[in-house]
Amino acid sequence: MASIITATVSSGLTQQADNSGVLQLASGTGNLVTVPSVTGTAMVSGNMPAFSAYPSVAQTLSSSTITKILFGTEEFDTNNNFANSTFTPTVAGYYQVQGHIQPDASYSAGVVAIYKNGSLYKYGSYNANATGVAPPSMSCLVYCNGTTDYIEFYASVQTGQSLSASSTFTWFQGCMVRGA
Repeated sequence: MASIITATVSSGLTQQADNSGVLQLASGTGNLVTVPSVTGTAMVSGNMPAFSAYPSVAQTLSSSTITKILFGTEEFDTNNNFANSTFTPTVAGYYQVQGHIQPDASYSAGVVAIYKNGSLYKYGSYNANATGVAPPSMSCLVYCNGTTDYIEFYASVQTGQSLSASSTFTWFQGCMVRGA
């Protein structure tokens, strides 16, 4: 038997104590969370970093040169881990990161990539076909140690051109999905 704190409509907050060392927070109809959890650390929203950023000005990419994309405007940065177009999480764990670019002019081929600690981590390419080309996106799950690891977004287009600076079309986002 665990120590259970239950919130019910009829009797309010009730507590059942024992010496198991497990705490369960429950509603009147069932268990919501067990601390410590059998499957890992219980996370609270206050310590799960997340960010979303987009360019503040249109960035021109050179032809066929992979370039760090500059994201000068933050939509949000819940733990102040995003600066200088770089995400440096201070909480160790697994992060879902994704980015998208939209060249201002027509384009036929290129690459998008997630870099970890200055080196290529995940890579995606795109090419035009008979029906056109879809704007390039990249998404992956990456482990960050919470002290020295950092993530950046890079891209290249076949012909040099500028990227849209709109938050709708060129963006970089990430969030913690699980602690280490």
